[in-house]
Amino acid sequence: MLNKSNLLSLNHRIFISIVIFLTCGVCLFISLDLLPARPADIPSANEPGYDQPLSPLAEHESTCRVILKRLMREHYRKVSVEDNLSSEIFESYLSEIDPTRSYFLASDINEFEPYRCRLDDLLVVGDLEPAFIIFNRYIQRANERLQFRLGRLDRELNDISFDVNESMNSDREEAPWPADIAELNEISRKTFKNSILNLKLAGKTLDEITEVLEKRYQNQLARLRQTRSEDVFELYMNALARQFDPHTSYFSPRAAENFDISMSQSLEGIGVLLRTENEYTVVVQLVPGGPAEKSKQLKVSDRIVGVGQGPDGEMVNIVGWRIDDLVELIRGPKNTMVRLEIIPNDAVDDQTKMISLERSAVQLEEQTAKMELIDIEHQGRSSQIAVIELPTFYLDFNALNSGDRNYRSSTRDVKRLLRELSQTNVEGLVIDLRNNSGGLLQEAIELTGLFIERGPIVQVREANGKMSILRDPDYGIYYRGPLAVLTNRLSASASEICAAAIQDYGRGMIIGQPTFGKGTVQSLLKLNHGELKATIAKFYRISGESTQYRGTRPDFTYPDLHDKEEIGESALPNALPWDTISGTAYEPFNDLSPLLGALRERHERRLQDDPDVKYLLALRKHLDEVRSETVISLNETVRRRERDETRQRRLDLENRRRRDKHQEPITELSELESDAASDDAHDNEDEQSQEDPMLIEAARILLDYVELSASKITRP
Repeated sequence: MLNKSNLLSLNHRIFISIVIFLTCGVCLFISLDLLPARPADIPSANEPGYDQPLSPLAEHESTCRVILKRLMREHYRKVSVEDNLSSEIFESYLSEIDPTRSYFLASDINEFEPYRCRLDDLLVVGDLEPAFIIFNRYIQRANERLQFRLGRLDRELNDISFDVNESMNSDREEAPWPADIAELNEISRKTFKNSILNLKLAGKTLDEITEVLEKRYQNQLARLRQTRSEDVFELYMNALARQFDPHTSYFSPRAAENFDISMSQSLEGIGVLLRTENEYTVVVQLVPGGPAEKSKQLKVSDRIVGVGQGPDGEMVNIVGWRIDDLVELIRGPKNTMVRLEIIPNDAVDDQTKMISLERSAVQLEEQTAKMELIDIEHQGRSSQIAVIELPTFYLDFNALNSGDRNYRSSTRDVKRLLRELSQTNVEGLVIDLRNNSGGLLQEAIELTGLFIERGPIVQVREANGKMSILRDPDYGIYYRGPLAVLTNRLSASASEICAAAIQDYGRGMIIGQPTFGKGTVQSLLKLNHGELKATIAKFYRISGESTQYRGTRPDFTYPDLHDKEEIGESALPNALPWDTISGTAYEPFNDLSPLLGALRERHERRLQDDPDVKYLLALRKHLDEVRSETVISLNETVRRRERDETRQRRLDLENRRRRDKHQEPITELSELESDAASDDAHDNEDEQSQEDPMLIEAARILLDYVELSASKITRP
């Protein structure tokens, strides 16, 4: 039973994560007697640079059987081992190997097709032959494509015309598989031409372009040759695991070691979680207190395309790299520098920028709660609001286990800050949970309890249907005043539970964006060969609603630039659905509903005239329009014009905002980066908070609440 005490002990093994995977699937029936024999055209040892075809290791067969059995027995979602599952695994595996449909031929897929509805039967007995047949064919096709591009690089770079009016489709996830080699060559030619044009638009000479692309393709060839049977097995097992839900995954022994390091306080690096998307490496999460998060130079959804060591080490192009190889390149001793070449998440083209970060171990002190007081001019008078920023829910296990009575935890630190707050004359408190991706569940429960007398905080339902109610363990309220909680799309897991409980009790108002929607619990299951991270339980609010999929929805919405179609549980294939169970008995702290209507009217009226909101909405619309355009021109004149137009539109939007705020206009977008660098150098947190539009609006909503609740007025 998942009660409070063993949930706390499980916090070393339960991981509330937001690792994102892409899968897809449909079902067709194919008879077993149509299974193909091993193809004869797999790369052989006498082909340039290749070893013998990859095949399963001795331990893979038994590990496969164990993984399937444990998923069927212990996973929260009950999945039938049948043809539908087989087809989904088939589609997922192909999508992971060739997401842009730029390597396999239609004839390859037709040859593999008899496996579509037989993989389930073969997995039961640990037969992995289909996975290796498919992957060995991929090795052959990828080698052909890279040799094709290298050949064009040697012969035709100077002869390519960028005056021709032709284009390419950048989104090939649903495109038909190429009919023949000629069609594959045409896709490769356009991809190759687009790579050259991107570099040319970035200001590189033909000689520099040749050098960059030759290194890129040679690196990809080298990594193709270094592919191990272990890699194929891990990829195939994850095609299986991700049919259960996107947070379930298999780690090979090497990947398990990297995962354990990533969960360790002793990790030395830049503090990011990464995933692959096509050939790019994308930032999924910034670790609170890590070098990347502190620098403000790297953001979620930024793409990393190059890594350099030290202030002047060679910039290695990492497009197409395996993620574990990239992690080893970025990781390094503390106090050393790593340089990253990135494509920013809000880039309107593929223009890159360089950033430098100093590696360090993520210290607990960097993740701790911090409080500041901000002054607000509102309704003709000056007021003061307290803000507690909480990057994560943490506890210093080392100090606790060593018997240190002064060990740090998020609850202890916030309790101390609330004692300090009692000595001030603030009119309200904002708890900032933006970008808080979770942490220790027990800490979220205890911290929420600081604001209510006593009662349930969250319900947990296990895979076998058993229910647990986790409660505030401490009588007493440490702050009774007006309260607001800030959330955004990157507020996940434990932070969603905290915000939901505050909302259900009527203890405070939630302001910002709907949260991530990760309402599941994962446990790490040790295997004889690697590890399995599986979803074993689901969270429910005390009202009975799940936090899964939909997240916690704010009482007051404030726009931001996070794309809910790309970020959040609802963006993940095979995510567990939102549902409800019976609510549990609890005594509300307050009923905010009589005032919400009037408060929303004031809030929405301010948003209509808020220059920052107008800017965010216009920029969001602009970025959506740019990103929705999947047809890319390969004409240099057209591309330069499109780039200049998008930059000018960004500049116009920025200067419209500045004009409305009575600020000096800028002439180039690069001035924004220099201003940001200057702000980072001064690192004045008070000034930054005073310029945080969402935080300022949260403070105004709190002050409206103070006014209306005092006068019992329920109209604006």
